[in-house]
Amino acid sequence: MRPDEKSDPIAHALAHATFIISGESVSPQFWSAYFGVQPNREITRGQPFRLPSGKSSPLPGKLGLWAVESRSAVHSNSLGPHVKYLVDRLGLPRANLREVAAAQGAKVALWCYWMNESGDRVPDVPDDIRAMMEAMGGTVEIDEYR
Repeated sequence: MRPDEKSDPIAHALAHATFIISGESVSPQFWSAYFGVQPNREITRGQPFRLPSGKSSPLPGKLGLWAVESRSAVHSNSLGPHVKYLVDRLGLPRANLREVAAAQGAKVALWCYWMNESGDRVPDVPDDIRAMMEAMGGTVEIDEYR
């Protein structure tokens, strides 16, 4: 490695996960209080928000969004450690999450980034996590890149 090159394990991660609550009536402040966790990303409908680049959005948010990510906290190319981090950090499962989310018209999702350039990697979201998300009214979404 040359002295001017940076070593960034996050930039080349082959997997990470994000727990997302989204919807027209989603209040990021409510969900921060509910979980006792500050999100990595948040959008309040009708308000400007910070883009992932750090810049301010040119238009106001169309939906509310509250999201906690594993990317900067977990360094693994498998989804299991990323998902476990989110489960532990958010105190999942939560018995009333389905009802609370439904009352706000919110969608609950576990979004999983999966890089599969070689075509031979299989996403490893454990069955118990899939069942937990379903019981809480959420979905598991695999966003696979080749």
